[in-house]
Amino acid sequence: MKITGRKFGAVLLAIGVVLVLTACGQTKKSQDKQTLNLSATAPLPTIDISKSTGYGQTGNVFESFFRLGANGQTEPGLAKSATVSKNGLTWTFKLRDAKWSNGDRIIAQDFVYSWRRTINPATKSQYAYLFNGIKNASKINAGKASPNTLGIKALNSRTVVVSLDKPMTYFKVLMAYPLFAPQNQRVIKKYGKKYATKSEYMVYSGPFKIQHWNGTGNKWQFVKNPNYWDAKVVKLKKVNFTVVADPGTGLDLYQRDKLDLTPLANQQVKNYKNDKAFKEYPYSYVSFLKYNLRDSNATLRKALNNRNIRLALSLALNRQALTEKVLGDGSETPTGFVASGLATDPKTGVDFSKQQAVKNTVNYNVKLAKADWQRGMRQIGAKNLHFTLLAGADQTVTSPLTQYLKGQWEKELPGLTVDIKTMATQQIAYQSAAKGDFDVLISGWGADFNDPISFLQIPMSGTSYNFGHYRNEAYDRLVNRAVNADANNPEKRWQDLVSAAKIFNADQGMTPLYQQVTAYLQRSDVHGIVHNTAGTQWSYKTAYIK
Repeated sequence: MKITGRKFGAVLLAIGVVLVLTACGQTKKSQDKQTLNLSATAPLPTIDISKSTGYGQTGNVFESFFRLGANGQTEPGLAKSATVSKNGLTWTFKLRDAKWSNGDRIIAQDFVYSWRRTINPATKSQYAYLFNGIKNASKINAGKASPNTLGIKALNSRTVVVSLDKPMTYFKVLMAYPLFAPQNQRVIKKYGKKYATKSEYMVYSGPFKIQHWNGTGNKWQFVKNPNYWDAKVVKLKKVNFTVVADPGTGLDLYQRDKLDLTPLANQQVKNYKNDKAFKEYPYSYVSFLKYNLRDSNATLRKALNNRNIRLALSLALNRQALTEKVLGDGSETPTGFVASGLATDPKTGVDFSKQQAVKNTVNYNVKLAKADWQRGMRQIGAKNLHFTLLAGADQTVTSPLTQYLKGQWEKELPGLTVDIKTMATQQIAYQSAAKGDFDVLISGWGADFNDPISFLQIPMSGTSYNFGHYRNEAYDRLVNRAVNADANNPEKRWQDLVSAAKIFNADQGMTPLYQQVTAYLQRSDVHGIVHNTAGTQWSYKTAYIK
């Protein structure tokens, strides 16, 4: 799911939720009780699932074989049944009698077409790597095979068979991700270049469909999809979205009884922590620093490739002060690259985040930071270093965070000067970084599903989100072994991933800053919203206003 600033996903993946009044001067009580008014921290960037960079909300309008329910558990979706072969290599899905929002039947070929469209290199999907493990997907992503060879076929209009190169322990929950939802080929051909440019140039398979979205506006709606197969359980008639980027504005609307739920930041969290309406929604999003290991500046290239310098940059940061005083929103200090609360050891039940920890990598240790810095600077033959820190302006924490990093580094690391470059949005910052136009980037990732591999596949050589071109052969071998030779052995696979994470954390190939937890004030008449720490973060299928 995946970058996502604060997976302001991925990414704009983590769209915050607030309930906003829509009618001028009216209260929500005078309107339809089953209209929910929400706000987002940024505009919805695309509704084309093949080209999306985040799926935090789109599980409400696009549905795959399964959907994600409470506590990250898979629930029935467009498949009425699913079976897997004993060797774990073949999955057979039987589709229910479901329809698109325009009344067309959803058929097996819609899945085949959708998957082939997404994985086609010409589509340039940033999430195409998630297909790896499905037969021939890696070859297709590398441009060495046709998308038509992907391991998916329609036996008939109601039966989809998926063939894997190797067993995937997380395959079922992966199939709840909107990336793997079907697409209507007839509709795509009908609209041509207009497809997905406006909400009316799209059809929907989920509980809701989108209205009044034009690709750039700050307002859009989810409305109940009457053709959805499980429409009888959907109580909401409409969900209105409005971009509200400022928590102060949100709190003001809440206090004026015009919001049912509003995110809190900084001092607001301290002020309302004991309020009965106070709620915290954790997310598997970890904010981190990406280093450009192919920087165009020769001195910076040497510096950023130097492990001691990366360690010094990490150890000079007081993450407790960062989360409690600078951010002040309930966010947590990370133990490493992989988020806490994501997955537990299949044998012992211990959280992965505890097992990945490496001493003297993300703790605050100025003495050691200075020693590593001096050692690294001697190794690259430099007395001074000057780099630019890149970030997106659409994050509410951008300015406090960047100012803290600059101040702390320049204070503790002699000879270091940091410039701050702020782009209009996090998405623009990522686009710049993807072209290699950066020194150090404030980035982030929220897990697409509840498994450490959702994080650990990012630093693999050649992946689309590995903007900094981190490369470690031992790391690659361990992750490859986890997803290949040990894929059907949960305990061995787990240990492979733990070992890989320790290598990456010891290297500080990317430096974790904080793990997101967002605090809210929420009124008591809002019920049934499902929030997950990974994948489709928000689900309104069972939401209602009492």
